[in-house]
Amino acid sequence: MRVDFPAERLAEPEFARSHRAIRKCVHCGFCTATCPTYVLLGDERDSPRGRIELIRAMLEKPDERPSAATVTHIDRCLSCLSCKTTCPSGVDYADLIDHARRHIEDHYRRPWPERLLRALIPAVLTRPKRLKAALALGRVARPLAPTLERLRLAPLAALLRLVPEPAGPAPAGPVAAGSRGRVALLQGCVEPAMAPQIRAAAARLLARAGFEVVEAPGEGCCGALSEHLGRANEAAAMARRNVRAWQAAGPLDAIVTTAAGCGTTLKAYGKQAGPDGAEVGAKARDILEFIAEVGLPPVTRPGGMAVAYHAPCSLQHGQGIKAAPAALLAQAGYEVREPFEPHLCCGSAGVYNILQPELAGRLRDRKAENLRRTGAAVVAAGNIGCIAQIAPAVDAPVIHPVELLDWATGGPQPAGLRGRG
Repeated sequence: MRVDFPAERLAEPEFARSHRAIRKCVHCGFCTATCPTYVLLGDERDSPRGRIELIRAMLEKPDERPSAATVTHIDRCLSCLSCKTTCPSGVDYADLIDHARRHIEDHYRRPWPERLLRALIPAVLTRPKRLKAALALGRVARPLAPTLERLRLAPLAALLRLVPEPAGPAPAGPVAAGSRGRVALLQGCVEPAMAPQIRAAAARLLARAGFEVVEAPGEGCCGALSEHLGRANEAAAMARRNVRAWQAAGPLDAIVTTAAGCGTTLKAYGKQAGPDGAEVGAKARDILEFIAEVGLPPVTRPGGMAVAYHAPCSLQHGQGIKAAPAALLAQAGYEVREPFEPHLCCGSAGVYNILQPELAGRLRDRKAENLRRTGAAVVAAGNIGCIAQIAPAVDAPVIHPVELLDWATGGPQPAGLRGRG
């Protein structure tokens, strides 16, 4: 594709990367078949191919205000990266859409309600104490969701519908000698407030596999939510802070995360935090990826339960981890069932289900129906966003695969499965 960026902008690394990415696109259209928004809407501008053309036109005139139409179609992108899996030309769409969002954030003035919401999301969701307080308030206000919908406050209604029931206390993980190595387990921000039992299960499983599990004082949000919102400086500051915290924690064999969306962000830290960030990115592992590498501890509990495995987009498309999670569940004795259209996003996508509740709801319902058709007793999803998105729409419990692996290898039964065998 012909690209006419201003010559002086090509000296900037970000514009240079976007220039290369756009030039790689041959408009083959393979991406349209797997793009959730194109599948739903059938609008070329809501496909990766169409958005690349919109981004090209926008960045060729970098000093002009982006049009409202361009912003609308960029905003509708989930960053699910299904197109990355499909693209035969190797277009770095992830970096390109992030650049577009940063450019819009810097050059487009949104209506004040949008600006307020986009400021509140990182101010609350990235800070566990604030999020816990907000969740408690949300449970009280949850009956107001239909009223907010009628008042055309759909994002606030969507927020209330995502509020889960309070999580019980997570059983403590064991203390391990760590004969095989030393790993940092990402503390996270949203997950510990909404589902602390996930991280506890991961700590037990890692200890059982022979690893010392440590925390890094000073570590915080990975920056994924801010990056999705185009708040580049904020995301970069979070990345640099985390890199410093992990460096201060001493030698680490891996930095493990139980949230697939965080893992995708950590592995791209080199773009935000330079060589030190790249070193961290090389050590980043999703918990399921890491256990597949080091080996599942011996299975002690007879299995047989049917599990529908939902593959988070950030895991299968963002990190290219496709076979390992289902293989681990099967190794642990579960009967793994794959739903129809496993490549399509559930609609969570960071904060997409808050900012684009109508489209996110349609994708959720489509995903829920496909999961129901498996007839499985439980749904396994390796990302807290997916769990929160899918759980209200299905009858089966939705839990993280690491909880099932922990249970199969000697841990407690997941709370969501009590009374189910």
